Amino acid sequence: MPAKTGIKDSARLVVLLVSVFIIATCGILYELLISTISTYFLGSSVLHFSITIGLFMSFMGVGSYLSKFINDHLLERFVFIEILLGVVGGCSALVLYFSHSLTENYHLVAFLIISALGTFIGLEIPLVARIINQYTTLKDTLAQVLSFDYIGALIASIVFPLLLLPYFGTMRTAFLIGILNLSVAAFNAQVFRDILKNAVPLRNASIVLMAVLAVGFACSFKITTFFEQFVYQDEIILTRQSAYQRVVLTRWNNDFRLYLNGALQFSTVDEHRYHETLVHVPMQQVRNHERVLLLGGGDGLAAREILKYTDVAHLDVVDLDAAVTDLGKNNPIFKNLNHNSFNNPKVKIYNQDAFNFIKNASDLYSVVIIDLPDPNDPTLGKLYSREFYNLVAKRLTADGLMATQATSPYFATDTFWCIAHTVRSAFGGATPYTTYVPSFGQWGFVMASKNPGPRVAPAFSARLELRYLNAKVYENIFDFDPDMADRPTEVNRLDNQIVVQLYEKSLKNWQ
Repeated sequence: MPAKTGIKDSARLVVLLVSVFIIATCGILYELLISTISTYFLGSSVLHFSITIGLFMSFMGVGSYLSKFINDHLLERFVFIEILLGVVGGCSALVLYFSHSLTENYHLVAFLIISALGTFIGLEIPLVARIINQYTTLKDTLAQVLSFDYIGALIASIVFPLLLLPYFGTMRTAFLIGILNLSVAAFNAQVFRDILKNAVPLRNASIVLMAVLAVGFACSFKITTFFEQFVYQDEIILTRQSAYQRVVLTRWNNDFRLYLNGALQFSTVDEHRYHETLVHVPMQQVRNHERVLLLGGGDGLAAREILKYTDVAHLDVVDLDAAVTDLGKNNPIFKNLNHNSFNNPKVKIYNQDAFNFIKNASDLYSVVIIDLPDPNDPTLGKLYSREFYNLVAKRLTADGLMATQATSPYFATDTFWCIAHTVRSAFGGATPYTTYVPSFGQWGFVMASKNPGPRVAPAFSARLELRYLNAKVYENIFDFDPDMADRPTEVNRLDNQIVVQLYEKSLKNWQ
């Protein structure tokens, strides 16, 4: 035990408590970071967040147990473990990107990183608590360590989604967290240099490794782009990291492709097939197009089709991610693709959650078009629920109509019919339809109205300038082949999220 020296001991106690705070903050940040990266690469956010957090906690328990076998040189062991944590954690995103892009072993690599980080963190907390106990009573030690630990966890859970992820991205965030861990090691080595046998080598090693991670931080954009190029194959011409997703635009000759979290959203080769079918089938079924609501569609392509109807007086576009709608409104490539639709004075953009927008809206719409990503997690699954469709029905005029994309009736048959049955449960009826989009395969849609009647024969005027949809195509889109035929499913509700389970099952079958 070091000699007590009053003020000096107080200062050292503060350093140790601040170290606990930083360790706790970094620990939660690593959990959130790895969960987010796994979600980007593999989808299913709830699954990967649950598994990552569960494994982290389990290996923290392993580390805590192992700490009882460390009986001497506690400070030196603590600093050394902190260096290991900084190196492994700081390079975690780099290694995960490498494993996903260039190997078949992502799950194994992620497991090894989680187990190492969890074990290191589990070792540190008991060690630092025992060190702090040399400067204060056991009662105060437990109270202070746990208090700083919990406060650090709170700060991390706030800072990660609001600051680190949208402004730094995953790669830079990993390097930054590693630098924080190494700074704790360096600072403790310096403060406790009089009682540490290897204080200088530990401090210098921490500083050198901090410099290495700082270089990685500075080059993180190039590193991320390098690995993403293996994933997307085509030339990456634009990337954005928002608070919600990774946005990537690629190009091969004249084919532009938009990816959100690695999932293809459109290809300019055939997006017209998807958007014309989504928009014009319902628009042809109603006479009044004065007020239209578009949920999703932040790229502006569905808005382009809606605005082909000259009697549209007002179009509200609701998309959660401002990074996507900003591209749709201001990026020259997107503006060219969507015919500058988001700068049309008829259009008003709301960057809000679609569920909350519909819940709080007071306007009525003659047409509601829903162009949202597939229901691969509960945050999206709620937008395919009976409760959501009930809210949509309340926002329709008496003769209004809703249409939604509904995944593939061929690759995700149960998911498609679950959506169709859910729409039917809210509206009393539903009309599913399908078309072929080469980039996606057979794709499905569902439309419904508050007062369903017979379908109106469409009049596809030449002024609409459609490239795909015509009267002949229209006649066939309501027919489903036997292997895509209706099948019984549960209705998707907020309290069961069955559509997410069905979608994940379909992904496993086809991957």
